[in-house]
Amino acid sequence: MKAAIAGAGIGGLAAGLALARAGLEVEICEQAPVISEVGAGIQISPNGMRALDSLGVTDALEATLFEPEAISMRIGQTGRLIFSLPMKGYAERRWGARFCQVHRADLQEVLRAACIEAGVVIRTGAKITGYVRERGGASFYVEDGARVFGDILIGADGLHSVTRAQVAGPDRARFTGNMAWRCVMPLELLGEDAPPPEGCIWAGPGRHAVTTRIRGGNLVNFVGIVEQEERKEEGWSIEGSREAAVQDFAGWVPQVQRILAHAEPINRWALFDRPALSTWSDGPVTLLGDAAHPMLPSMAQGAVQALEDAVILAACLCESDDKLSALAKYETVRRDRTARVQRRSAENLRLFHKSGLSQLSSYLPIWAAARLSPAIIQGRQDWIYRYDPTAVV
Repeated sequence: MKAAIAGAGIGGLAAGLALARAGLEVEICEQAPVISEVGAGIQISPNGMRALDSLGVTDALEATLFEPEAISMRIGQTGRLIFSLPMKGYAERRWGARFCQVHRADLQEVLRAACIEAGVVIRTGAKITGYVRERGGASFYVEDGARVFGDILIGADGLHSVTRAQVAGPDRARFTGNMAWRCVMPLELLGEDAPPPEGCIWAGPGRHAVTTRIRGGNLVNFVGIVEQEERKEEGWSIEGSREAAVQDFAGWVPQVQRILAHAEPINRWALFDRPALSTWSDGPVTLLGDAAHPMLPSMAQGAVQALEDAVILAACLCESDDKLSALAKYETVRRDRTARVQRRSAENLRLFHKSGLSQLSSYLPIWAAARLSPAIIQGRQDWIYRYDPTAVV
């Protein structure tokens, strides 16, 4: 059986690797002329680490991973601690796998190299314009006039997926009213103003920031999300105004201000999402990752959910000789869970942006619970972190 995949992001590469190791012939079409460093840090929770372990790439990633001491939440203007939940060591004991932070480009490169080793064909400069069902399978149309046939097709082509539009009908990406700043900088340049070695959420009225460490802890990754009415253009790598970024977080703790004052470059992107789909498949064609379930970054699950998709899709195809039944089972297993993660991500964004009395009423119970019984807060993550994508099929 041959699988053709649109998109060589984390989801597309993970799917290509999982399917190749399951014995399928795999061809990936990527519209970019080269697969280059895009994005910055991502967090891989225990459910995602299980997926990476099953793909056999954890050892190759090890030198670049950073295991945070804790996940914490602080008030952005004062630094006051709301909670700090232990992660290093604790995550393995509670959820059976580590919680790690990694540079997106490092993960993408490790997956790409593993795909090549597994015999996956990756075509760059191949922009997909649609598909047609034929010969018991389907073919992607490529902008240059070529067709790429597969017994199954997988649309892993992101938020603005051409495949999704054809599978589920046209819908428009919705501007969420939020814009994100992002940058990375060497830890050594921050001195005493370096943020703690944690995944730290800095919360404030109408905005929040997240600081993490990547590249083995040598780089600090910053993402700052700000509410605004003006719709900005999309894109991961649009360079933004340092002055605007600094102004957005004026009066915040030195750990945030120092990063924005010295990082080079500072990029920005507008945050868009789409509603959950009622169906992911059209016969032998299905969706994966952001093409199926784009979500806000405020739960750090976008890449992780794509990894889960990849592992479970391969398992479904291994379990059944009927590819249509396998794709239907994949969709059934994944649809409700990813929709729940989408909802929780949106809820987290609203929680992090509280102000005034609303901030007090929302954060005081969390503060109290973290001191009286941290396990209560940790338990709220059990449904997401204990999930084992290798065992659900």
